[in-house]
Amino acid sequence: MTRRRLEVFSESAEETAAIGAMLGGWLRDGDVVLLHGDLGAGKTIFAKGIATALGIDDVVSSPSFSLVNEYETGAAETVSRLYHLDLFRLVGEDDLASIGFGELTAPDSAITLVEWPECAGELLPNRYVLIELTAVGTNRRVLRISTIPDVESWKERFGDLEARLSLVLA
Repeated sequence: MTRRRLEVFSESAEETAAIGAMLGGWLRDGDVVLLHGDLGAGKTIFAKGIATALGIDDVVSSPSFSLVNEYETGAAETVSRLYHLDLFRLVGEDDLASIGFGELTAPDSAITLVEWPECAGELLPNRYVLIELTAVGTNRRVLRISTIPDVESWKERFGDLEARLSLVLA
């Protein structure tokens, strides 16, 4: 599988949220975003940034206990709703089926953010944006953004991602 990768650094939670907001502006119904990182790496902060870009006024929180949080967006022309999943406590296909994982990651259903995507194993969709967040100190994060596979629709929407990120972080 071909992948296009971009690496950026965040110096604060606010910058991590700003990067999420910038990416959120280009997401469309049917997009799946996998948020990979250790506890405290900034996955939920990044998700809050995406939610801000989508015009979500609700408080965005980690779905650690609810497993799935659903939000109506203020960007109805491009995105109807946002699902935010946390798979950390789920084991196997039965657990994933119990939260409707297949439906929540199906094409055109919404934007779906998935924390702890490695818990889904082979049930992950075959097209997604992967955000790998790594803490390198108290506040600094490395964010690796990949589109998988590197299909034309990703190239069109994210082709100038690096330039736009440098504007956000300037």
